[in-house]
Order: sequence, then structure tokens, then C-alpha cells
Amino acid sequence: MEHRTSPARPPDPGHERRTKGPAPPPPPSWRNWLIFLGIALTILLLLRPSMNGTTPETLTYSQFLDDVRGDKVQTATIDANGGVVGQLTDGTGYRSQIPVALQDNTVAPLLDQHHVQVTGQGPASATVLSVILSLLPLLLFVGLFIFLGRRAGRQLAGGLGALTGSRAKLYDAEKPTTRFSDVAGYEGAKQEVAEVVDFLRHPNRYSKVGAIGPKGVLMVGPPGTGKTLMARAVAGEAGVPFFSVTGSSFIEIFVGVGASRVRDLFVEARKRAPAIVFIDEIDAIGARRGGAIVSNDEREQTLNQLLAEMDGFDPSAGVVVMAATNRPETLDPALLRPGRFDRQVEIPLPNLKERTAILAVHAKGKKLGPDVDLRVVARGTPGFSGADLANLLNEAAIVAVRAHRDTVTADDFDEARDRILLGRRDASNALLSEEKQAVAVHEAGHALVAVLSEHADPVSKVTILPAGQALGVTQQLPVDERHLYPESYLQDSLAIRMGGRAAEQLVVGEVSTGASNDLAGATQLATRMVVEFGMSPELGPVGFSGDGPAYLGQQEIRSRQYAEATQRVIDQEVERLLKEANERAMTLLSDHRVALDKVAALLLERETIDGSDVMAAAGMQPESLPAPRVLGEALAHRADGRA
Repeated sequence: MEHRTSPARPPDPGHERRTKGPAPPPPPSWRNWLIFLGIALTILLLLRPSMNGTTPETLTYSQFLDDVRGDKVQTATIDANGGVVGQLTDGTGYRSQIPVALQDNTVAPLLDQHHVQVTGQGPASATVLSVILSLLPLLLFVGLFIFLGRRAGRQLAGGLGALTGSRAKLYDAEKPTTRFSDVAGYEGAKQEVAEVVDFLRHPNRYSKVGAIGPKGVLMVGPPGTGKTLMARAVAGEAGVPFFSVTGSSFIEIFVGVGASRVRDLFVEARKRAPAIVFIDEIDAIGARRGGAIVSNDEREQTLNQLLAEMDGFDPSAGVVVMAATNRPETLDPALLRPGRFDRQVEIPLPNLKERTAILAVHAKGKKLGPDVDLRVVARGTPGFSGADLANLLNEAAIVAVRAHRDTVTADDFDEARDRILLGRRDASNALLSEEKQAVAVHEAGHALVAVLSEHADPVSKVTILPAGQALGVTQQLPVDERHLYPESYLQDSLAIRMGGRAAEQLVVGEVSTGASNDLAGATQLATRMVVEFGMSPELGPVGFSGDGPAYLGQQEIRSRQYAEATQRVIDQEVERLLKEANERAMTLLSDHRVALDKVAALLLERETIDGSDVMAAAGMQPESLPAPRVLGEALAHRADGRA
């Protein structure tokens, strides 16, 4: 069965509040009022003429003289430049312009003759004030645009300082609240990082002996195992500020930006020392140099700056760098040498005891029914990470809500596991009568071969209910956590995978596309037995496994490390293993044909049976098997209908 890991990380029990630090002091509140004051003054200046009652009428020089001769002008004020403003007899304001040379000889006698009240002649300096007042709205608008532009630059791009500055987040200005007690399991990893806590708490103890505390701790492991949570627990135990930043946040399109951010990050960390700097997904900037055909100057400069900062800062400064990655094999060797990342702490997938503890942590706040045994649930989830277990509990709670219940039962966990491992069960995906019979025979073949194989894991559940892309599933539950897989166990696994196809060939008379997933899994397992495990007498004790831990799976395209003749031998040995497994499955099912028919009939009748039913059909005494609802490990055999 392919375990579908969830990308979500376990929720943080502490719910730390995230703030940026140190935050700059806020600007004075009166600055914000300047904008509104400027807008108000501008509006008043623009509307000032109309607020006097009427809008002044502009008259030409000839119209002005005609109105004076017609006794229509009541008042007039003339400035030194010939500008004249005033009021007509009907109360309307006016403005006009007269030639300066004609003011005294022509206009003044005419105004006096028609009894126009001349209120005075404005000085030349008054024109400067009028010019300033006329330009004031424009100046206010220009100032407003400059202010808004600068503010938008700081918010959107952060200006040049924010572009090059550190983007690290400081979890709680004082200290994180996460402790080791909030991290379920992983006692060995906690002991590894406990010395980091002791160094941050008591640096003088190390300096007296002449010892230097660890500068860097690299945590490696599969996704979702709680590497970030462990780093925050270290900071919480030590009671120091915790700077968290992702490796990808250093990289920009501009060369030198990442290096500048690294410098700013360590400068800020030294100011708050003792402190912890945590870089998540460090492989984004710490990948091996020189491995690509086209070099990335920005990434390499960022890595060089990180190397210089880790090797150059004062050991007594109390700054410890912690990092996490899923791909330690891709990191640059200079990053892993002593003096930089002194220690590598592996955070593996949790074992049975740790899974039980993790489930207990995530079960807080959820009402569990009396039939729920978290240890039984943990037994049925080998290969699950902490994030997967958190997702399992959440899915089980959703199932309970969907059923209009506020208590999570064991059946909810069963359905949630089916949903995670197999996919959603669709009632509309009903099988035809002949398809249902073929799937029942197929799954009966898997289950019966598993029961009859000496080294195989016990059968937990067999179902022909379609879920996701699987038309039927045979699930096996390991009794104990396995760390080594002997050759006999792997050979039994191959036979179990071929059991469905062999049953179809024996009962139906022909094979179907339902065995495609089984064949793919069996071929992959047989190839690893030959290429990696050295289990081929013809090829000998030779292994061509990939370098480094494959936390993300065998997804990388690797170049072939052997000759064409060796590849031919590998193909022949894989073919031999698969044919032997198929023949063994055919022999077992032929010798127990009656049991095969009984199991297929039970599946057609009930649609879901457990391992004890299969053993009873085979005439075997059922041993103390795990609960039927518990899901199994990686040996779930599907009839998925794919060619």
C-alpha cells in the first residue's frame, strides 16, 4: 500500500504568537493628520471664490469700460500690474485687466466721473503672495503624491532596505513557549539536542573547560516528522529568542540580495544573543556547488555568506544555528564540516511507542469513544509521520461530524485510514456482477497466499468495496516493527503480490488489468532485491543502491552505474524471481482450491472479512490476531483496473 503523506505539519501545541522583530518605532500620530489637513486646505483654496457667494466674472478691458460708462460698476481695486477686481451694482463680482499705462490718464478719471468706489491700489508685493497662494494647491498635491509613493514603496517592496534585509520571523519577542514535553516521543533526538540547551543556558561552564559549544545542528528526516517543532522546543527550553527563516526566502532575482539578508539575520541574532537561528529547508541555499551545468551566482553567493557567518562569528556570542532538510545528501560538504554544522540529528518516522504518544497529544480537545484504543490505532499506522497522524485524527473527527456525532469512535478511525491510504469510497462506483466476482477471486488469492506463507505478516482485513482507484484491498498488519527484511520475507511478499493474478488465472481462466498495480510493485521489489540487496546468485553480492538516505523516495533519475551486460543479467534475474513467485502462488492456490472458493464466496456475501475468516476457510486455527479494523503496512494488494 502506498502511504500518501500529508504536506501539513503537526499543529503547534503551544500556538506561539508570531511577530516581526525588532519592530521599528511607529511614526508619530500627528503625521497622519498632515495628509487630511493638506487636503482640506487645498479644497478651501479651490472653493474660496465660490464661498463668497458668486463666482467672479471675467471681463475684457472693453467690457470693463462699457460697464463703467453704463454705471454698472460699484467698486474697483487695482493692483500695480493693472489687475482689477471689484463688484458690480447687481452684486456680482468681476475681474479684469487694464493696461498699466492707461491707469492714471484714462481709467482713473473715468472711474471718478462715474462715481466708482476705488478701495485702494494693492502694492507689488501683494502679487507675490497671490502667486504663492495660487501655487499652494499644486504644492500640496505634489507633496501628497510623494508621501503616498514612499509609503507604498515601503509596504509593497519595502524599499531597497526591505528588499535586501532579513525576512526572519521572531517567535515571541521574549521566548517561545514550546517545551520538550510538547514533543511526543523522539527521546533519542531530544538527548542529542539537550546539549545545545545546556550551552545556551550555561555558556560559562564550557568556557571554563576550554570547550566550545555546538555552532550548528542539522536535523534530517522524512517530511512531517516534527523537525521544526523540535527546534522551537530547544529555543523554549533554553528560554532564548528564536529566529525562523526558510531557505527559499534568501533568494531573489537580484544578485547579492540573499547574501545581504544572511548578514542582516546574523547581525540581528547577535544583538539578541543568546539566540537560535533556525533555517528550514536549507537545501534551497545549501545545495552542493558545482553540480549544475549552469551556475546560480545568487544562490552560491548566499551560501558563501552563510558559510562565512557560521565560521566567523564569535563562539562566545551564544548564537546557535539549527537547520532542517529532507535531502541531506544534496548539501555542500563545506556546510557539514565541523565548525559549522557540528551535529546531524536524525528525526525518523516514529515507532509504535512514539506513534501512540503522538496520537495522545493530537487527541487532546477531541472526544474519543470508549472503544477507541490509541495503541491499536498506532499499530495500524506503521510508516505514518507525525503530520500523518495529526491528519488521521482530524479526518476521523470529520467523519464523526458528518455522522452528526460529537464523539469519535473506532469505526471513524477505520474510515479515516481508508480515506487517507486508499481514497474516497464512492457509492456510485458500483461494480458489475462479473467484475465483483473477479475482484473477490483476486483478493481471495492475495489473502490465502498470505495466510499460507510462513514468513508473511498476518492478514488484517480483506474488502472488495471500491475506494479511490482500488477495486479491492488486502491489508496485512505486522506483529512487530521490522528493521531488517530477510530474503524469505521478501520472497513471500513477492508470492503474495502475485497471488491475485494467479487466482484469476486459476478460477476465471484468464487474467485481467486488475493486477497491474501488483505487478508494478512486485517488479520494483524484485529489482531492489537484485540491484540493491545482492539477493541474486547469478549477479552475486553486488549492490548498486543510490547515495544517501532517500527520505523523499526513489524519485531522482540516476545514471546507470553498470554495463549493458550487467543490465541484461539484472533483467533475467528479476524475471526469474517473478516467475518463481507466480509459480509458488499457483501451487499454493491449486493445493487449497476449496479454501480459495470459500474465501471468494465470503467476500461476495459480506464484502469485508478479517484475517480469522481467511484462516478458518484454510482450515487453520486462528491465532490472537490484531483487531480487524487496524490497517496494515506496505503490503496492501489492489485490483485497481489499470492496464
